[in-house]
Amino acid sequence: MPGRLPMKSDFPSSLELSITPPPSSQPPTNVLVLLHGLGDTNEPFTKLGQQLSLPETVCISVQAPNPLPFFLSGFNWSDDLVIDQNTHKLDGDVGFKVSTRLILDSVICEGLIGQCGYKAREIIVFGYGQGAMAGLQAAAELEGDELGGVISIGGVLPLSLPLKALERKSKTPVLVCKGSRGSAVSDSAITRLKDAFEFLQLQQWNEYGDKMPRNREEMLPIMQFFARRLRSTRGVPAGGVELT
Repeated sequence: MPGRLPMKSDFPSSLELSITPPPSSQPPTNVLVLLHGLGDTNEPFTKLGQQLSLPETVCISVQAPNPLPFFLSGFNWSDDLVIDQNTHKLDGDVGFKVSTRLILDSVICEGLIGQCGYKAREIIVFGYGQGAMAGLQAAAELEGDELGGVISIGGVLPLSLPLKALERKSKTPVLVCKGSRGSAVSDSAITRLKDAFEFLQLQQWNEYGDKMPRNREEMLPIMQFFARRLRSTRGVPAGGVELT
C-alpha cells in the first residue's frame, strides 16, 4: 500500500512544521523533508518546497527545536550553543542528539513510516548548513533501511556522531554541494562522509562559501539527483526550476 498524505496530527504537537501536498491529481508517492539552516525558521523552506513542485511528492518543512537566545532570531538544531573563540561566531557542531531523535524518530520512523505508511526509501532529506548536518546524522543512524537520499548544501557529518553509526556504512545516497572557496565542507569532512556512506556525490560551485543554489545551473545536479531517486509514474523534471 502506498503512503497517505501526512497531517500535522501524525507528528508531536510540539513540532513546528508545514506540509505542502502535491497537486490533488497526484498521489503522494514520495516525501521531501526540508531542514533549514542555523538561525532561520521553516518558512523559507516551505516556499522552497512550493517552488520545487516535485511530482507526486509531499514536502514537509521542519523547524529546529531550539530558539536562539537573547536578541537573536531564528532557531538552532544543535543541543547547545558555543561561541567560537577564534571567529566569535556560533559553533554549529555541538551535538545533535535531540534533533536526531526529532528527525529520525518523530518525523521519519514514527510519523511518516509508522503513521502514514511510507517506506524509508521513499523519503528524501534536503538540508542547508546546520540543518543538513542534522539530516546527515539521522541518515547515518538509521538502522536496517536506506532513505531515498540526503541532499546537503554546505553541511557535514557532525563530529559528535556516535561511533556505533560508523561501524557499518549507510546505503543512503548523499549529494553534497559546496563552494569552491571558504566552504565548511573540508577535505577531512569529505573523508568522514565517505567513511559513513557508501554512495557520495560531491558538487562544487565556483563561488565563495556555501550558499543555497541561486540559478538553474547550480540547481541542475540537485534536480538530477531527484530524477534518479524519486519514485514517480509521471517523471521528475531534471532540468531545474526557476528560483525566486
